[in-house]
Amino acid sequence: MMKRRTFLQRIGSILAVLEITEAFGLSLGNNYYQALAQTSSRKLALLVGINNYSQFPTLNGCLTDVELQKQLLIHRFGFQLSDIICLTNEQASKSLIQKAFNDLNTQVKPGDVVYFHFSGYSSYVKSQKALVLFDDSLEKKGEANYLLEETLQLILHALKTENVIAVLDTGYNINHSKNCGLKVRAVQIPDNINIADDELEYQKQLKNRAITTPPALILSATSNPNQSARELQMSGFSTGLFTYALTQYLWENSLTTTVQFGLQKVNSTVQQLGSNQQSTLINSKKIQQLGTFASNFGIGADINIQSQIQAQHSGGAEGAITTVEEDGKTVQLWLGGVPAHVLEYIGVNSRFAVISNSASSNLVLRVRSGLTAKASLRTDSSTETPITLQVGQLIQEVVRVIPKNIHLNIGLDKLERIERVDATSAFATFNHISSTVAEQPTDYIFGKLLDKPQETGAMVSSSRYGLFSLSGELIANTSGEVGEAVKVAAQRLAPKLQTLLAAKLWRITENEASSLLNVKVTLETVVASHDGASSQPIMIRETLRSQAFSTKVLTTIELNKLSIGNRIQYQVENKSNQILYLMLLGLDSSKNAFALYAWQNKSEDAPSNPSLQNITIEPGATTTVPQTNPGFEWIIQGLSDSWEVQLILSTAPFTQTLAALSVTKVARVEQQRIVPVSNPSEVAVALLQDLHDAYKDKKDMSDAYVWNVNNWASFSFVFQAQ
Repeated sequence: MMKRRTFLQRIGSILAVLEITEAFGLSLGNNYYQALAQTSSRKLALLVGINNYSQFPTLNGCLTDVELQKQLLIHRFGFQLSDIICLTNEQASKSLIQKAFNDLNTQVKPGDVVYFHFSGYSSYVKSQKALVLFDDSLEKKGEANYLLEETLQLILHALKTENVIAVLDTGYNINHSKNCGLKVRAVQIPDNINIADDELEYQKQLKNRAITTPPALILSATSNPNQSARELQMSGFSTGLFTYALTQYLWENSLTTTVQFGLQKVNSTVQQLGSNQQSTLINSKKIQQLGTFASNFGIGADINIQSQIQAQHSGGAEGAITTVEEDGKTVQLWLGGVPAHVLEYIGVNSRFAVISNSASSNLVLRVRSGLTAKASLRTDSSTETPITLQVGQLIQEVVRVIPKNIHLNIGLDKLERIERVDATSAFATFNHISSTVAEQPTDYIFGKLLDKPQETGAMVSSSRYGLFSLSGELIANTSGEVGEAVKVAAQRLAPKLQTLLAAKLWRITENEASSLLNVKVTLETVVASHDGASSQPIMIRETLRSQAFSTKVLTTIELNKLSIGNRIQYQVENKSNQILYLMLLGLDSSKNAFALYAWQNKSEDAPSNPSLQNITIEPGATTTVPQTNPGFEWIIQGLSDSWEVQLILSTAPFTQTLAALSVTKVARVEQQRIVPVSNPSEVAVALLQDLHDAYKDKKDMSDAYVWNVNNWASFSFVFQAQ
């Protein structure tokens, strides 16, 4: 069996030949040897990401995924940089990956934590799933020099510890849908390529080993062969949708949530970002107790919170300090905990609090590029205790600054030149709607529908235009007639585009993980019976930062699926010491906007003229919305597709939002109703302004909204109607 020193010498020499040792990110110095030689339990990671394949089209987000995982493991889970091996691009060959696993197998001990990540292409080899590694020899011997998924599971299971976690951000469905704005991490290899004989022999050896540890916990980006693992293009970087959603969730949320609950919330995020892929646990049936993220990462329930506040802070964080400049007041930040739809627009002068045992100080964001930012210590408060800024300190959101000029970005899918010109000019006439080019962030795709002619059976572009999600699904009721002109199609889609813009705006308010308002919201189904109506919780959302740390395991129900015909309602509990105001907006399965209207008579003298009123919740009180009223029930109707609800609470009334809602002409009754909204983008803008007005102690900026986490809480509910 190869000694560790021999392995490191060998791997170092291979990398030196490739002239990539310094770019590798693998520490081969004394600190690395000493860390792995320690007798106490360790946390070890192998992170693999491949963008540049010699035989396949280039991917964009796999190296970002590796960095996302590395920063998370170091700052959130207490991994040492010297214990993290990163194999990227040409370093991610089968030989080096196998050597790394063999070395882990000789060094790991019971109680250690081993974390494996893979981002890159996958494919089928003779009907078997395989991770596509970096290798030029695919067709030289007629064998696939890849890593079969079955082999990977056997390797992980053979590691001599019960704490093995793997994340696979890859998939097997190539997806030939033309109207797709997200790169797919799957390729097809020739049918004449066989599984390598040495891999089959290696599998046999692994199966013959006596193994007493439980199977590894393996998280996969897709849950069935028909789904595609996709990449997300953001300003300044690309990333795997699953990796970003997973790492962002683990940054911001309590580590005492169960793995299943966490994945369900991750899936909601992925769906909001435009993909229908749903992550899953590959081998959950083989694992008797999945536990929490904390238990799987080796974080015990008896940890000393004060001593571990940086590595395992219970309330989560939006990021960490990665560099402190010489003046001691200017820092570089990693913002991996900021939700994707917020990160895209979080602006200069946003503020973050430094989590510290001794003091609390604010950092003011000065400039941001992708996931990194430069910030300076706020010095305008004489009452704050000075703090020494250090690399690794976690940060939490305090003030969010968002520009007012936010656009809905529409990608143009492989249109002819004249069609592209016409579409670009047509969209330019709409307020806050823009067309984008390749490699730019996009919200939806404008393109042609694919038809299947009877003569050939092959999918070809039709002469009908429509609007598509980033994963290629046609948005309901957006397809036009045959022969429709591009400009006519754009005009036809104008109302739908304004609705989708509204949804984009209210999503930016989401702050469940950073809000300091103490609120709990439960989505319930209501079932009538001869004994009266009973309710069943479906999803629970709760702010975390306002609560003291608890080791209680959060096993909240999060089914994400409802049946058409279900009656639903929300229970909203105000645990704070102040009156809160409530607003509810959403999209149904046809992507039509709706809102919760609450009418009430201002006086007994005018009982026939009810007006829109704020919904208020007293401190310590719980309210049901919409309230049960004769003749009205909120019932899931329409298409089998996703619904989205944004429930927002504020310390100030929604004055401008109510004024915008009143524009919609509907019959007024003295009760609460869910009502379609005719001017959704105006309502969303008014909502953002009301949240801005709720923050009194601020410097007004004419071109931006400024929100304080003490003043609002915004919860997102995404569920599938079927």
